[in-house]
Amino acid sequence: MSRRGLVSLTTRRSVRRKGGELSTAATRRLEERHAWYATLGARERSWVALVAQAGITNFIDWLNGTEDADTRTIFGAAPRELTRTISLAQTLELARTVVEVVEERVEDLARPGDVTDLRMAVLRYSREIAFGAALVYAQTAEQRGAWDARLESLVIDAVMRGEVDESIRTRAAALGWTDVTDIIVLVGNSPHSPDGEDPAAAVAAVQRTAQRVGFPVLAGVQGSRLVAIVGDAGDPRERVLSLADCFAVGDLVHGPLVEDLSEGAVSAHAAVAGHVAAAGWPGRPRPVAADELLAERAVAGDALARAALVDEIASPLEEHASLLETARTHLDSAGLEATARELIVHVNTVRYRLGRISDLIGYDLTDAHDAFTVRIALTLGSLLEDSSNVIG
Repeated sequence: MSRRGLVSLTTRRSVRRKGGELSTAATRRLEERHAWYATLGARERSWVALVAQAGITNFIDWLNGTEDADTRTIFGAAPRELTRTISLAQTLELARTVVEVVEERVEDLARPGDVTDLRMAVLRYSREIAFGAALVYAQTAEQRGAWDARLESLVIDAVMRGEVDESIRTRAAALGWTDVTDIIVLVGNSPHSPDGEDPAAAVAAVQRTAQRVGFPVLAGVQGSRLVAIVGDAGDPRERVLSLADCFAVGDLVHGPLVEDLSEGAVSAHAAVAGHVAAAGWPGRPRPVAADELLAERAVAGDALARAALVDEIASPLEEHASLLETARTHLDSAGLEATARELIVHVNTVRYRLGRISDLIGYDLTDAHDAFTVRIALTLGSLLEDSSNVIG
């Protein structure tokens, strides 16, 4: 007796003899019934036909009790690429078509006393094969996810090191980053699970958030830091705020906006340097832009921050003697009136000059942190005036 019920040996032999006809009928039914099949290329259609034929063969073996309803056997007839070509829903349609062809021929295949038993066997097989198809897709998705995670890590490492070449751009393209622009790099502390670090969960949280909001992101954990490379970040603060809850408590720093991945190292360097130096500003916000931490980064040894301070603050002020004098004097004075007395000008003149300074360099000397940044910039500018002072 068959393991699949009371189907007689005579009926099972009949099904086996007509296996070829069933396979041909299943393939023809695919062509007639499913529009998606017609859109496939010749190679892909041949793969699907092989799967349909394997489904019939597997059913025959299963009916005789020699095989389980093994979707791995069925899909083994075609490359795993097929799971990228047709969806799970289409695969289930394929399985139903195979089963439907057999079911329609039950009365021709079975001897009179076996019709009901064979029909029940077909229904049971259809349930098992549908479950197996879902399992194959789940396993494929898991494998693809692991591969994508390795690619993602490789791209992030290249961006952080400033080594984005054509091969890295190709790998990024495989992750969907073909035409992504307006990029920032975001650095913060990686969250920890109750049992310790859980990098995969941290990365998944970033990806889910980005997918929900609708922007591209690459994420990875490097040591204790969680790094996110964010695309389409025309408004960096908006993007960063949407991801803030994915990071652990502590400083959250984003680099400046750059055009594409090839310039990503600029944003990455600033973000990492800012994350290192952020503690130097007790009143820092969260999140904070790396450009708001230029002074702290300079003190911590960031050569690029030092150069930026000189270029953006010291050099412009040096071209306006009265503004430079006012800035230096105000930084060493206890308020506007003290600055006015030292310069022997009216206090309104000091206000006017401070306004011009703010317009020129973008820093307000009446703000404590801005004043600190300007002081560091002017100090660096003075050191550079002496060629014997080399700032690395």
